[in-house]
Amino acid sequence: MTKTVLPPRAVRRPVTHEIHGVTRTDDYAWLRADNWQEVMRDGRAALADDIEAYLDAENAYLDHVMAPTAALQERLFTEMKGRIKEDDSSVPSPDGPYAYGLRYVAGGQHPKLTRTPRDGGAEEILVDGDQEAEGKAYFRLGGAEHSPDHKRLAWAFDDKGSEFYALLIRDLETGKDLDHRIEDTAGGGVFSADGRYLFYVRLDASHRPSKLFRHEVGTDPAGDVLVFEERDPGFFMGVGKTQSGSHIVIDIHDHETSEVWTIPAGDPLAEPALIAARETAQQYSVEENGGTFYILTNAGDAEDFKIVTAPVESPGRGHWHDLVPHVPGRLILSHTLYKDFMIRLEREDGLPRIVIRRLVDNIEHAIAFDEEAYSLGLSDGYEFDTSTIRFTYSSMTTPSRVYDYDVETRKRMLRKEQEVPSGHDPAAYVTRRLQAPARDGETVPVSILYRRDTPLDGSAPCLLYGYGSYGIAIPAAFSTNALSLVDRGFVYAIAHIRGGKEKGYRWYKDGRREKKVNTFTDFIAAAEHLVAEGFTRHDRIVAHGGSAGGMLVGAVANMAPDRFAGIIGEVPFVDVLNTMLDDTLPLTPPEWPEWGNPGASPAAFRTIASYSPYDNVAPQAYPAILAVGGLTDPRVTYWEPAKWVAKLRATKTCDNPLLLKTNMDAGHGGASGRFDRLKEVALVQAFALMVTGRT
Repeated sequence: MTKTVLPPRAVRRPVTHEIHGVTRTDDYAWLRADNWQEVMRDGRAALADDIEAYLDAENAYLDHVMAPTAALQERLFTEMKGRIKEDDSSVPSPDGPYAYGLRYVAGGQHPKLTRTPRDGGAEEILVDGDQEAEGKAYFRLGGAEHSPDHKRLAWAFDDKGSEFYALLIRDLETGKDLDHRIEDTAGGGVFSADGRYLFYVRLDASHRPSKLFRHEVGTDPAGDVLVFEERDPGFFMGVGKTQSGSHIVIDIHDHETSEVWTIPAGDPLAEPALIAARETAQQYSVEENGGTFYILTNAGDAEDFKIVTAPVESPGRGHWHDLVPHVPGRLILSHTLYKDFMIRLEREDGLPRIVIRRLVDNIEHAIAFDEEAYSLGLSDGYEFDTSTIRFTYSSMTTPSRVYDYDVETRKRMLRKEQEVPSGHDPAAYVTRRLQAPARDGETVPVSILYRRDTPLDGSAPCLLYGYGSYGIAIPAAFSTNALSLVDRGFVYAIAHIRGGKEKGYRWYKDGRREKKVNTFTDFIAAAEHLVAEGFTRHDRIVAHGGSAGGMLVGAVANMAPDRFAGIIGEVPFVDVLNTMLDDTLPLTPPEWPEWGNPGASPAAFRTIASYSPYDNVAPQAYPAILAVGGLTDPRVTYWEPAKWVAKLRATKTCDNPLLLKTNMDAGHGGASGRFDRLKEVALVQAFALMVTGRT
């Protein structure tokens, strides 16, 4: 006789809070660990017994409900693993006497960082990820940078999932790390021109990247020099270097405002010099060539950005001169300067393109592509004096291809094509770009992929993915994992909703703060359009989103539960109001420009309260829901999905499955190994197949 396992019921411990004249009661606030900083560092060992018991109970319940899909999950895992070239490697990137890259070995979970002599020769393994990960439940390599003289490597790793990276310096002649390691860094470092000093960013106790240090190689990090401190908790800090190698760049930013300071790489003891003081909603980034800064900015009402120049000696706004003017609707995404030319990546009409500008005469040309929807990425490489750039191209049917492009001859050379060992026939699939009518007259691009033999009569299930925050555009890229659903008759769709930048910067502005609801209604419109066009039916659509995309699907579940068969929220940002009111959390102050500050603004409070998924759970029938969290996640804390599921279970009026999976050994990105991560994808896909009757 099969044992009946009842879903866990979290106890209610009401906490009352009043703000802006509104009294709020949170029954499940106790799931937020008071010692959350310790939990980030130590995981389960630091967790209170009652919280641990609840998360374990939910994990056990999920295992029980999903047990009938165990064989399916194993098949999905085997399929997805079979599409990965296990002994894969990158195209080596040249730098002086060497070419640097990474490769995997058959059965290996983590990459090996390698280099070979530029003109050929024996490979040297700089860091062996599998070896470093041995015995650890979680391991992820962070940034890695070799010194300009190629004698040392600064490399970082995280072994908790909390993104507190340990930074080490390896002597590449001996293969040994130097005696001291630097704790609690943001994950990488930048060498001075002579390789004597390493600049790195350290995280504070609240996980905020706020201090830039200078480390003298070979000395005790306790004596490292604080070079720059950002005291405003609303801003992030990062450190990098111009492509020319001339300047170390300190980047201070939130989601709409930036400020840049530079240090000459050849004079590492110099004080940081300001480019231009921060002004709210003004953004800029800096490259250098021949004593001139090339600055990408939205200053002067350049909503979709322009590129200006300024002398290195006097880089302030008063000396900025337009080089590439602002063109409405043409969003410049990034720029890189080389010795004789400038590259920019831009997007127009929803599609990316690469534009090359020759500096001697300012003549431009673009690299052309043919498909209706595709993804494009640039790799800056290490070298400055070169005529070759590298880019990556894919579409939803075309596996990723890496090209080298000669800007003088305008010829491209295919350096690598993604192999699918188990086989892939692009002709068996169709990719299309639809335009879904939104409620206010806008049109929402929707990229779709399906097998050519899939019936388009409404009978096909559909997985609809969305994100729609921070201006992040979701590319119509090749995904070997998506094929497992598509080969089982699914239509795989990506809704390019407002809050991203698929249709320019205004597309982002129309999906944030007081206009955030557009993100959710755009997603619902995409679902309705897929039904209207005969691709699927509402009782066969599974909504899928992660992080801020998890907030999206959580809000949609409240607003239009009858439009979906299932909801999948991975590390879902669902407790928006409570998180934005808690300025002790790592990301809260820097997030206020994106969502609004509900503590300071009654209007922002009302807006967030109107859509926050946790706050708007109602006594109604919900689709089947799967929530996935990570215990040491510093971005979306584990208690957000836990509280959401607890409240849903106590409130909803239906018996549709409601499941919570908390990875007790990982953070925001889930399991760290490339194959372990596939097991989590298999769980998600098995859930989608289960709720649409395709197991």
